Amino acid sequence: MKSSSLRTPALCLGLLALAACSKGKQQGAPQMPPPQVGVITVQPQNAPLTKDLVGRLSSYRSADVRARVAGVLLKRVYTEGSEVKKGQLLFQIDPAPLKATLRAAQASLAQAQATYTNAHVNAQRSRELAPKGYISKADLDNALATERTAAASVQAARADVETARINLGYANVTSPIDGRAGQQQVTEGALVGNGTATLLTTVDQLDPLYVNFSLSVSELDQMHQAQSKGNVSLSQTDKASAQITLPDGTPYSEPATLDFSDTAVNPSTGAVNLRALVPNPQHRLLPGMYVTLKAKLGEHHNVFVIPQAAVLRDTVGAYVLAVGDQDKVVRHDINAVSMSGSDWIVNSGLAAGEKIIVSGIQNVHEGIAVKTTPWQAPKAASKGAPAGAAPSGAAPAATAKAPAGAAHGK
Repeated sequence: MKSSSLRTPALCLGLLALAACSKGKQQGAPQMPPPQVGVITVQPQNAPLTKDLVGRLSSYRSADVRARVAGVLLKRVYTEGSEVKKGQLLFQIDPAPLKATLRAAQASLAQAQATYTNAHVNAQRSRELAPKGYISKADLDNALATERTAAASVQAARADVETARINLGYANVTSPIDGRAGQQQVTEGALVGNGTATLLTTVDQLDPLYVNFSLSVSELDQMHQAQSKGNVSLSQTDKASAQITLPDGTPYSEPATLDFSDTAVNPSTGAVNLRALVPNPQHRLLPGMYVTLKAKLGEHHNVFVIPQAAVLRDTVGAYVLAVGDQDKVVRHDINAVSMSGSDWIVNSGLAAGEKIIVSGIQNVHEGIAVKTTPWQAPKAASKGAPAGAAPSGAAPAATAKAPAGAAHGK
């Protein structure tokens, strides 16, 4: 009986101690702080209207060098692939037959001149005798007609001499323009210019060059509609510019200037052909190369410039996460129309003063509270970093996978 009475107070004390420990554990459990994100405050501004396109380079001027007279090709004077000047000798055609033709034409001219001299003397005598009645009117007319015929023969002979002299000059084939002479198309000893003007080589002017590209009709129509609404200002053809990127991904140092826009749609492509002029002083660019170019065709008005890392996409479309009331994350569906450098141009879905999340976006989802700090753009990667590597601490790419539930706004 005594033992039972002692056991009851001990059991009560144990239960009280256990309850106190449980309560202490509940009160001491730490709460997770809100995730920290980097944000920017957006304001409407003007931004360049650019289009990423693919173009092909072509020569500013390209001249086919052809044989203009028939003859045997004696030799090539220039070095294939070298720079040549206008009027520089490139090929020599055997001039012997042409010289003989010239001498024959000169002999015919001398004969015609002698015939004219005789006819002129006879006509002059007839002019003196006719007023005195010593010759008939018919004899005078015949003498004058013979003189005129002989004079015409002299003119024809002179034209033949000039033609023969020109053909002899064509035996020396020269460059019609300054540029780079290409590969020889016909070897020495071949008969050229026999019935057709045989192609000997081609000379291309490489500075400057043309960049040929095209824009679809739908893109042009969208830009014109935006201009009519005042959302876009399109540049005139000679005011628009383009930045060329080489096949290895490096930007070309010289900017291109648009100098031509076709007035009709190409029926084979359904697009409008455009052309830009690009300086090429070092001949780094060559005709036939494909390059990418960012054409600046005008300017957007009252748009938002958003870093690429802030723009996400799902099945609905492009969207950003912003910080709203009570520092809670909200979603804004946007219309990202084009890129400007590493930023997106957004023309709808945002309002002035919105706080857009740029960094830390992978740790948040719609509806949770966050702690905001101003976002700082990452510094450029060092020269020793591999191409395409992101700098340390850079914000996630825009195409990064959205956090769980973000696609459904959860």
